[in-house]
Amino acid sequence: MARYKPRVISLNKRSEQTFGFYLRVEHEEEGHLVRCLEMGGNAELAGMKDGDRILKVNGTFVDGLPHSEVVELVRNSGSSVLFHVLDEASYKQAKAQGVNLADSHSSPVTNGVSKHAPKPKLCYLVKNNSGYGFSLRSVKGQQGLYMTEVIPGGVADQAGVRLNDRLLEVNGEDMETHDQAVEKIKSAGGALLFLLVDEETERHYQSKHIKIGAWLATTKYLPHKPRIVEMTKGSDGYGFLLKEEPKLSGHFIREIDRGSPADRVGLMDMDRLVAVDGKEVAGLSHEEVVDCIRMSGNQCSLLVVDKETDQMYEKGKVSPMLFWEEMKGLTSPPSYNEAVTIPAAHRPPSPVQDREEDLKPKLCRMEKTSAGYGFHLNGIQGVCGQYIKEVVKGGAADRAGLEDEDMVVEVNGVNVEKSTHEEVVGLIRSSGSYLEMLVASRSVYDRLTAKGVPITRALLGETSYAQVHTPETREIRQETPPPALPEEPEQPARSRSSSESSSASEASVDERF
Repeated sequence: MARYKPRVISLNKRSEQTFGFYLRVEHEEEGHLVRCLEMGGNAELAGMKDGDRILKVNGTFVDGLPHSEVVELVRNSGSSVLFHVLDEASYKQAKAQGVNLADSHSSPVTNGVSKHAPKPKLCYLVKNNSGYGFSLRSVKGQQGLYMTEVIPGGVADQAGVRLNDRLLEVNGEDMETHDQAVEKIKSAGGALLFLLVDEETERHYQSKHIKIGAWLATTKYLPHKPRIVEMTKGSDGYGFLLKEEPKLSGHFIREIDRGSPADRVGLMDMDRLVAVDGKEVAGLSHEEVVDCIRMSGNQCSLLVVDKETDQMYEKGKVSPMLFWEEMKGLTSPPSYNEAVTIPAAHRPPSPVQDREEDLKPKLCRMEKTSAGYGFHLNGIQGVCGQYIKEVVKGGAADRAGLEDEDMVVEVNGVNVEKSTHEEVVGLIRSSGSYLEMLVASRSVYDRLTAKGVPITRALLGETSYAQVHTPETREIRQETPPPALPEEPEQPARSRSSSESSSASEASVDERF
């Protein structure tokens, strides 16, 4: 009998966001269905597909549970949840064959250590005005330094530090004495990367006589993530240059062509290249790295880090390849203990912190005048990603707040990030004399997409200032926020397949996450 391997998908969101999909039960359909994926949302970017069936939520098998209980499990997960999902065809085939989908398979083992063994953890702390929010305890005559007085909601707590965790390393250096640790923490300059282990994990490795080191640790608590980008070569290549920079070590992404494969997958200027198709490039010459990319053919997978992520890993003397290895391991279902302890994504303040209030799109509303809207839409025919150019000073677009180089996210409520130039032009032309556009400046767009944050109206906050103009008026009005999303989507145009726009009935339940 065929065996079915679920996909493991971890989703994180901010408090004002959704996970980007609807969870439904439908008439004459078995299981808890994924529907109406938000284009560019967390779920779609993580690999969820329309029609997927949810098998587990945070390690709990839910296929036979009432829908309301599954909904509560997801809601109670807060801002982070881990799903086991099976594609629609495999699910139906498994059901027809009477396969027990709850049956768990043995954990794969590598180098004598189970991939699902408990792991030590790396935690990154950036000091604020209240300090780090923990104390360090040692017992005279006994080995070990332990975390105590971890303040709820403090820096340490939010970074994943827990009461009685044992401190093994500070910024990549072994800690053996209390005085040594205190001196290292005080001299660290406001940022620390800890290697910690809880009692159960320490006991596990001791029983196997395995030394605990950062190479065994999970990176899931770290706030800054390396990025794995998958690219398919275009007619003009990938659309970036690989360079070595003066006074910097490594190979860097530069001169990204707008609309190119590199641009579309989110590569950013000055990203450092860590690996090509899983092969670490540290120590390779420029020519050798270029050869690695060329040998990939028409598709390649790159592991890259931005400056902030690079500095965090460097502080702990840890290679970002640790993240790559952990992500590869997620192709196998994690243990129950791992599943239920995945933390909410938290981004502690960095020494030079982005002003979150500036990382917002703009909602621009305008009415066509006799001179039109007063802007040009630029893009490459047949390629996704459109932006604003040649905004006419004093025109409707200018008064509504559009600026040159603004990236177009929505047109009249329809997400167009993955639409072609022709499709976006068609939407604008069909809008009549009234146009509403959600846009973001190029820098804001790049920074939000690099963080994996879907750009939606939810980022505008409680109120948005949108400028609405007619030939008779030039006043700026404060608009009320858009209403909350309904339980059933009302815009089939935003659906990604016909099945996503199916309407609810008395036998259908729909929950937005």
